[in-house]
Amino acid sequence: MNKANTFKSGFVAVVGRPNVGKSTLINALIGDKIVIVSDKAQTTRNRIICVYTDEEKQIVFMDTPGIHKPKHKLGEFMVDAAIESLKEIEAVLFVVAGNEKRGPGDNFILEQLKKVKVPVFLVINKIDTLEREDILKTIVTYQEAYPFAGIIPISAKEKDNLDEVLKVLTEVLPEGPQYFPEDMITDQPERLIIADIVREKILLKTRDEVPHAIAVDVDEMKTRDDGMTYVRATIYCERDSQKGIIIGKRGAMLREIGGEARADIERLLATKVYLDLWVKVKKDWRNKSGMLSELGYKE
Repeated sequence: MNKANTFKSGFVAVVGRPNVGKSTLINALIGDKIVIVSDKAQTTRNRIICVYTDEEKQIVFMDTPGIHKPKHKLGEFMVDAAIESLKEIEAVLFVVAGNEKRGPGDNFILEQLKKVKVPVFLVINKIDTLEREDILKTIVTYQEAYPFAGIIPISAKEKDNLDEVLKVLTEVLPEGPQYFPEDMITDQPERLIIADIVREKILLKTRDEVPHAIAVDVDEMKTRDDGMTYVRATIYCERDSQKGIIIGKRGAMLREIGGEARADIERLLATKVYLDLWVKVKKDWRNKSGMLSELGYKE
């Protein structure tokens, strides 16, 4: 890579209420599916670093669990991770859904942002669903609440105006080293990404029937003699009724989940994959610190 005379680099936190499009934005910027994307609340659980690199800069994005008022130990961990990511960074992208009114959840985040001493940019997402007049109303609503360094209307889904996001970040980044190799796009181990892919398919397939009482743990990964990668993963839920929904009639739902997850995993690993899924009930796992640690929710 022929770097520019002055190379810039830095860390940028991406914050916002659950499901305003933070993960979709990062995936669109990075150009690879790294962050779990679903329209259910609290889909991003672990803080995931995604890395954007070109000839002039390297931006390390901290994708955070949605900041919300916690209801259980898992919720507390998610909020702590989000607020922790606001320290030692160069800028914050506060993502909001332009098609939703500013509410208590947004105000809660704005309060957290008052503790931040770096530029905060308001990113108004989902403008593809809005008229120009509605976008202006949203801008005014947020301008009254916080002194943003800039306001950028975008559509992460349609990849509209994403260049502007990179442009404003480049302006505030200091000169610095290339922290990660140029071909690296995430610091998460493959097992964690695979677990997230499986979890995403469950959330998309089961909709409101299975809430966030699920976790996925990749127990084993190995390359077989024929070159195929064998992956065994366990899906944990809290109730027998949830287990029944995930498995489905004669295993139909689990096969669908497995088929869709396998396709994404094969793209990730660039190899054929045999995905072996198991479902287990662990009652009230979200309130057990030991279980959370086992599933990778503690640092």
